[in-house]
Amino acid sequence: MTITTTSPATVDHTVPADAELVARARELRPLLAANAAQGEKDRRVVEESIQALTDAGLFRISVPKRYGGYETSMRTMLDISAAVAEADGGTAWVVTLTNVCNWLVGLMSQQAQDEVFGADPDAKVSGVLAPTAETRKVDGGYRVTGKWYYNSGSHHCTWAVMGIPITDADGNVVDQGCALIPRSDMGFEDTWFVAGMRSSGSNCLIADDVFVPDHRVISVPPAIGGHYATPHKDEVLYRSALIPVLALVLVGPQLGMGRAALDFVIAKAPKKPISYTFFTSQQESTAFQLQIAEAARLIDTAQLHAYRAAADIDEAAARGEYPDYLIRARVRSDTGYVADCVTRAIDILLSAHGAGSFAEVSPLQRIWRDSAVAARHAIVSPAVSYELYGKALLGVEDPITPMV
Repeated sequence: MTITTTSPATVDHTVPADAELVARARELRPLLAANAAQGEKDRRVVEESIQALTDAGLFRISVPKRYGGYETSMRTMLDISAAVAEADGGTAWVVTLTNVCNWLVGLMSQQAQDEVFGADPDAKVSGVLAPTAETRKVDGGYRVTGKWYYNSGSHHCTWAVMGIPITDADGNVVDQGCALIPRSDMGFEDTWFVAGMRSSGSNCLIADDVFVPDHRVISVPPAIGGHYATPHKDEVLYRSALIPVLALVLVGPQLGMGRAALDFVIAKAPKKPISYTFFTSQQESTAFQLQIAEAARLIDTAQLHAYRAAADIDEAAARGEYPDYLIRARVRSDTGYVADCVTRAIDILLSAHGAGSFAEVSPLQRIWRDSAVAARHAIVSPAVSYELYGKALLGVEDPITPMV
C-alpha cells in the first residue's frame, strides 16, 4: 500500500479555541437532529452529517497539531461529544469513538502517525481493543487474520486500530497489542442490528492474512502504564492516561443525551396535561416539579463527576505525570457513575413526561434507547468500576481487570 504524506510546511496550524469548537458542534444541531431518524433507519450516520462534522473540524480534535489537528484535551472531547449528543446520540457516539481512536494513533510511532494523518488530517479511525484475531510473526511485522465486532463508525473510517495477540517466531502468544490497519485492507460484515445506538454502525471488520508492519503495532501493557511509542513527549494530550481516557470519553454522549431529554420534557410541560387529573399543564403539578428537579440534579451530578475525572486526566498530563492507580480507579468509578446518573435521570423523565415518551415520533424514546445501549459498554459498567475503586480505596490487591 502506498502512503502519501503531507509536508509540514503545507499544514495549517491554526487551532480554534475550545469554546469555538463546542460552538461549531452546537451550530450543527438542527442538521444533525433533522438527520437523526434517517440515520437510525439506515443504521449509519447520514453522510451529510459526517461531512458537516468533518468540515467543522470536529474529527480533528485529537489529531496532533503537527498535522493540522487541534490537539485539545479530555475536557474538550467530552464537551464536543455532549454538544453533538444534544442533537443525536448515535452521531455523537461516532464522533466520540472516532476521536478517541484518532488519539490512539497519536500514541504510536512517528511513521504510523505520518501514514495516517500526514496523508489525511481528516482521517477517521475505528477501533476494537479485544484481541479477537490470530497473528503470525514474519520479517518486519505480522500477518493478521481475525474478526472484530462493534466497530463504531465502521462505514466512515479510513483506518482501524485492532486488538491482536502478539506472537513470537514459534507462534507462542507473548503479549497483547493493537495493530493499525488501513480500512482498504479489511473486509466488512453488516452485523449491527440493535435496539439503540443504531446509527453508530458498529459493524464487524475483517482481516484475512493482512500484513501489518512493526511500526504500526503497539504493546498494550506498557501503554496502560503510560509508556507510549510517540517520540513527541512534549505533546500534553498524548501523555494522558490510556484507560482513563478510553473509559471517560464514552460518557460524553451521555451528558448530551441527558440534557436533551431534560430540555425536551421541560419544553413540553406548559402545554401537556396530566391525564386523569385536574392538571391542564404538567408544570402546575408539585409531583412533576419534584421529578424535574431530581432529574436535573442527577444530570448536574453526572456533569460534575465527568469534569472532575477529566481534570484528573488533563492536569496530570500537563504536569507530565502519570496518575497513580487510585486516581485511575476513581476515574473508572466516576465514568460508571456518570452513566448511572444519566440512566436514572432519563428513567425519571420518561415517567414524568408520560406514555407519549414512547411514541415513534418522539425523540425521547430514541434518546432513551441510545443512552441505555451506550451505558452498557463493558468499560463503562458501573458495577465493575465501583468494585475497582472500592478495592483501590481499601488496598485490596485482588485484580479483576488490567483496564485501569
